[in-house]
Amino acid sequence: MDSTPPSSSSSPFDLVSSALGRYIPRGQAAAPGPAGSPSDPAGAPPEQDVPAAGPQEQILGAVNLDRELRVTHRNLEAPVFAGLDAPIGSPFVDLLPQGDVPTVTRRLRQVLETGEAHVARVQRLRRADGSELVVSMSILPAAAPQEGLTVSLIAMARRLHLYAAETAIGTSLDIGETAQSLAESLLAWGDVAAIDLDFAVWTGEGVTERAQDRIRLRRAALVPDRAWPEGYVTLGDDLPVEASRLLAQAIRRADTPQSIVIPDRAAIERVLGSPRLVRALVPSDRSAGVACVPLVLEGDPPVVLGVAEVWRRADRPFADSELLDLEELVARTSHHVDLARQHQREHTQVLALQRRLLPRSGGGTIQTASVYQPTTPDSAGVGGDWVNSFPLPDGRTALVVGDVVGHGLGAAATMGQLSMEARALLSAGLAPDEVLEHLDETVTLLDDAETGLAAGYSALGSTCCIAVYDPVSHRVALSSAGHLPPILVSPDGRAGPLALRPHPGLGAEFALREPFGVHTFVAPPGSLLALYTDGLVEDPAVPIDEGIGRLSDAVASVHPWDPLQQAARRVVSEVMPARQRDDVTLLLARMIGYRKEDTATWRLPARDDAAVRARELVSALLRQWRTRDGTRDSVLLLVSELVTNAVRHAGGPITVRLIRDGPGLLCEVGDTGNGRPRLGRAGLLDDGGRGLHVVHRLTTRWGVRWTETGKVVWAEVVR
Repeated sequence: MDSTPPSSSSSPFDLVSSALGRYIPRGQAAAPGPAGSPSDPAGAPPEQDVPAAGPQEQILGAVNLDRELRVTHRNLEAPVFAGLDAPIGSPFVDLLPQGDVPTVTRRLRQVLETGEAHVARVQRLRRADGSELVVSMSILPAAAPQEGLTVSLIAMARRLHLYAAETAIGTSLDIGETAQSLAESLLAWGDVAAIDLDFAVWTGEGVTERAQDRIRLRRAALVPDRAWPEGYVTLGDDLPVEASRLLAQAIRRADTPQSIVIPDRAAIERVLGSPRLVRALVPSDRSAGVACVPLVLEGDPPVVLGVAEVWRRADRPFADSELLDLEELVARTSHHVDLARQHQREHTQVLALQRRLLPRSGGGTIQTASVYQPTTPDSAGVGGDWVNSFPLPDGRTALVVGDVVGHGLGAAATMGQLSMEARALLSAGLAPDEVLEHLDETVTLLDDAETGLAAGYSALGSTCCIAVYDPVSHRVALSSAGHLPPILVSPDGRAGPLALRPHPGLGAEFALREPFGVHTFVAPPGSLLALYTDGLVEDPAVPIDEGIGRLSDAVASVHPWDPLQQAARRVVSEVMPARQRDDVTLLLARMIGYRKEDTATWRLPARDDAAVRARELVSALLRQWRTRDGTRDSVLLLVSELVTNAVRHAGGPITVRLIRDGPGLLCEVGDTGNGRPRLGRAGLLDDGGRGLHVVHRLTTRWGVRWTETGKVVWAEVVR
């Protein structure tokens, strides 16, 4: 196909080629082209009107393509395009870095199909020697009757590149991405660019003006991405100690951070003084020079965060103006590196708090697994969602999941406080609804500006769901504060959300507050309970009920033999919205419970002979369990004291429960009283309180939990 337009055509290629005449010096040959191009004397402006363009002004180029995206005409005669190999008939994508081929090809074909121009996108082009040129590329449809495309190229001026680079570098709070963006921007001045950061900066630790000869450098970024020779320091590696010390000393001449240029390989070898260091730092066997520019945190004294290194062939020495450009770019972006360091420190602190809150094993009566996934790796700190599960002292297991408003240290601090408070209150025997009442008051206090605790952060509207599993009765007591309903999968595979009464959440206005209810249900062995946060099921594209339904189906597909942690990850990957907008948390709990032969429960009337009857029943069971004589005597005395106290201080029927759990025996006595047994200092002649002292000495631990009808005093004895 002949795509050469007639002389009267005003195609985009003609217009761009005509404009090139004003930027190519007099007497320089231009590529063959149509009329009106610089190679056409008839179409060129009068010679006296052509300005004498300096090298920095020669920044325009044009390439014409057919519908197969092959080059039909080109005008790349400006010196800045030297090395761009675009022969007639070759695919245009041969000029692109390999990773950019799919994206640019899609844009080219889109302009062909729609006829709408794609204007001014920053793009890199490959030179024949492997280096790259940064250009502003526009894709224009060819004028009729010609078919194809015209691609105009404007080599980006240094100042424009500085601005674009600074803008791109400041878009991420991830220290690795920040270093990578800086290295990619520096590549415009050389063949290889590397960023080596102080190890303390890389890990987010505090940076001080400590002795710089002890600086430890780690390679944080390296471009281009390719196979490097053996021994060369690549991404994530620490520089050799001697290299770190030499670089630190070189850039701190006269105790002031300064840039240095080592012009050739011979000078580099003299400075490094070791073949091993040369292999570690010099990116190729070709003769090379390097410019080392310190990343400096301004202060008194200034602190060096790391070193930016730009390598190029020795036959292309660094001009003073180029070194000034490098220093300006690094200086402009050093504060972005420090911001990323600060974020890394905050991120590490919050993750440490998150790990402290990860679910613990619930023992042999329940299996738990959890998944926590923040919104993005470089979000403003992990926070928001929290999840916890832990065994209670009386043999039950608590499952807690919450969603604190916001992210960052403020949300993380509130999350940690609420989580620890919930655990302490549950361990003290409070019911789930009572725990939520305390958390509700805590959120209100934290938001009270007069207390000085808010510090500009509000946790109002946070949600929480607490479930307590009794492995003997296989019953779960659950309370929710504005949280989405958990999903229960029965052993026969039926699944669905629990029917909970809606609640406004924690810290609601006083007039809107409602009492927290307790939803009690049976979870037979083999049941699966899923607690989660809204980020897992909320998607603007679908109703929330549909998201919960999808989660129910995914949880129902978990096989009883599936490893629970793997199953939790699979459920999250299947259900999570395509575009994650919030933190995602999932807690799966598989109910197991105690075996029937390991528990026994008796109900006795509150009469004077209740203690005798309890001893008879417990003694027979302990003989059946083949308990040691010493342990049996201790348990009988313990049961006698607890039942006697229940008869004396409480009314109604008395419940005695014995549980065999591994190396221990758990004894429980329940009554209808609401008084709290307290261990006080009893005198030698005092009768009151002696029973609790006996209980205290016979057991490894004991406590009280509250029920809807009264209380239960529990105690644990080693078998």
